[in-house]
Amino acid sequence: MRFLSTLRGRLIVSHLAAVFVGVVAIVLIAGPLTQRFFVDHVDGMMGDSTMMGGTGDSVMVELQSSLLDSFRSALFIALLISAVTAVVASVYASRRIAQPIERMSDAARKLARGEYDERVPVPEEIELATLAQDINTLAASLASTEERRLQLINEVAHELRTPLATIEGYMEGLLDGVFEPTDEVFGATAREAARLKRLASDLSTLSRAEEGALELASDRIDLAQIAKEAAEALMPLFMEKYIALTIDDGDPLIVLGDRDRLTQVFTNILGNAITYTGQGGSVGVRMERDGSRATVTVSDTGKGLTGDDLLRVFDRFHRVDPNLPGGTGVGLTVARNLVRRHGGDIVAFSDGPGTGSRFVVSLPLAG
Repeated sequence: MRFLSTLRGRLIVSHLAAVFVGVVAIVLIAGPLTQRFFVDHVDGMMGDSTMMGGTGDSVMVELQSSLLDSFRSALFIALLISAVTAVVASVYASRRIAQPIERMSDAARKLARGEYDERVPVPEEIELATLAQDINTLAASLASTEERRLQLINEVAHELRTPLATIEGYMEGLLDGVFEPTDEVFGATAREAARLKRLASDLSTLSRAEEGALELASDRIDLAQIAKEAAEALMPLFMEKYIALTIDDGDPLIVLGDRDRLTQVFTNILGNAITYTGQGGSVGVRMERDGSRATVTVSDTGKGLTGDDLLRVFDRFHRVDPNLPGGTGVGLTVARNLVRRHGGDIVAFSDGPGTGSRFVVSLPLAG
């Protein structure tokens, strides 16, 4: 009975059933009709039975019996031919259908085992071709996801290595008596520990944002006020590097969003500007309305961006100057994901190295 539970078996049985039903229909309908039409036809040809010398009835009975015997013989032969044809056709049809499905099933099992380079040939049948293309698309998506996962693991391991090595070096130095337990040593260790904590927090936020698992509030808030407060909160860092901060106040820019997350966006952008702007430079924040959108532009007189940097500045762990202290390399990535979750975007501009850069945050205004 296992044969009947397969698609191939059911196709063969269905073809044979169709032949059987057709033959039964012919027997039940064609036999009586043939006899009736034959009698009428012979009556028309023979006319009056006296023309046959009294033997018309017996002749007619013999002809009818002969015709029915011939009909049954022909029907039996037709049944055999139909059955053989049905078996051949059903085997061919089942193979055309079952083989692609079996290949897809085998590919699905390989994908489940992690063989993401597996692909299936696309058959000619439209429905099967659509299914095969969906499986190939899924395989490509899984391969891309696995590639990004491995890349992320390597990037995280690389980023963790430096602060961990620094902390380990200070701790070993303290234990061996190489370093004195001074405030400078403890301060450097604390900064590296804070960097690790910030990296873990940024990666957690980025992961949830990319997965769509980050819950965002949708309150009516003033984007201009949020940007201004974020800049003022970082004033000690501006003063430490003697960076002039100018805030161009404008009209309120009311948007729907999460206050804390948008504050994080501007904190990350402004922190990036502080990192890449030298002492005595300047950073400006300008708020304005652009049609139906609210825009906040953060400009600086820092290192600027090359053409490659403009393409990669929002990539995870990309840093324009890896030698500069501070930063995790994911702050701008987090900022862009958060802004996009709000229905907006961030765009970076620069005329090249040494010319500074501009980051423009754009969000739809609330109705």
